[in-house]
Amino acid sequence: MSELPEWLEPMAATLTQERFTGPDWIFERKFDGIRLLAYKRGNDVRLYSRNRLPQNMPKLADAIQRLPVDEVILDGEITWDRDGVYDVFDILWLNGRDVTRLPLEERHALLESLPLKAPIRPVAQLDDPEPWTRAREEGWEGVIAKRRGSPYEHRRSPHWLKMKCEATQELVVGGFTDPQGARVGLGALLVGYFEGEDFVFAGKIGTGFDTKLLLDLRARLDALEIPKSPFTKATGLPRLRAHWVRPEMVVQVAFIEWTVNGKLRHPRLLSVRFDKPADQVVREG
Repeated sequence: MSELPEWLEPMAATLTQERFTGPDWIFERKFDGIRLLAYKRGNDVRLYSRNRLPQNMPKLADAIQRLPVDEVILDGEITWDRDGVYDVFDILWLNGRDVTRLPLEERHALLESLPLKAPIRPVAQLDDPEPWTRAREEGWEGVIAKRRGSPYEHRRSPHWLKMKCEATQELVVGGFTDPQGARVGLGALLVGYFEGEDFVFAGKIGTGFDTKLLLDLRARLDALEIPKSPFTKATGLPRLRAHWVRPEMVVQVAFIEWTVNGKLRHPRLLSVRFDKPADQVVREG
């Protein structure tokens, strides 16, 4: 038996652009709320944010206090848009025992053994063949993939991967960079959109290509090359190994969100579009 710790660093998920399924992983809904860790020792209940800031939630604290265990540490997310539900997805400690080293499935079994009642609710595993499609259709923030058999790690871990729902946007290629290392064709596409008379730089796209597409794009873009940048509003353009092209090629791009600086966050190429004139491409979100 060990003494309940004052604090255990919560595990964090690593963002991935991949979309996959498989028997080595389980999938859960990613909630758009506040990460919350609940500590119970006897009648004493403490609630903390992921940055160890105390949280005052009397209704939730009362529900945790009523759990028929002497000691427990729960990890989950509080979502106010659903009447303050505490969605619990892991357990770190139970009655004098650190359970973070147990495999994920054993920790889930321990969690399922607790009589959790509203406003506490265990997070359900998803059995959808493509959980991210359901997430997008139902307006979730995203999906978390968790590796079976993995321990609970007090760090950002590759055993938890977060797949955020993506936005899509048509953009126009205004340039590209040279490939480096083993890459062929090109390094990244430099893309933008039209805003009145301006051609606005929106960022670089360096993922979503295979070798054939990289070579095909390079051949197409070489035929459009011009000596100067076509972007009329731009910050953060590369200064080295950049080539400029006439803004005629339209591409479909997936990305997480627009940054405060007007750039794409985590963009990836979906396809090249041949059905829309480039001068009709504007920012949609």
